[in-house]
Amino acid sequence: MNEESINHTIELRLTYRYIKDHPWTVQAINGFLSAYFMEKPGFTVQRHFDDLESGMHVWLCDVPSNMKVSVLLRRLQADIPPCRHLQPAVEGSATPQYVIDSPA
Repeated sequence: MNEESINHTIELRLTYRYIKDHPWTVQAINGFLSAYFMEKPGFTVQRHFDDLESGMHVWLCDVPSNMKVSVLLRRLQADIPPCRHLQPAVEGSATPQYVIDSPA
């Protein structure tokens, strides 16, 4: 198996504050990720759930190791209201997180 075909998991998170301001974005992101799956071989959404502790919506995604998540985020940003992306530091082998939040 070559390195390009190896997938890794990321978390795409949408904050409670952003959802409160733009409730329709949860469905918009579901649709965007479904379309992205059709367009990008190797990209899949494992699971979508509400993280009750943080109030965030979370999408666990498998992405090919050669895929740039920043490209996915830029394309997504064109489909939703203004936002900012954060990538909190994670410890060791924890799943990388990409958080979408209100710009303020």
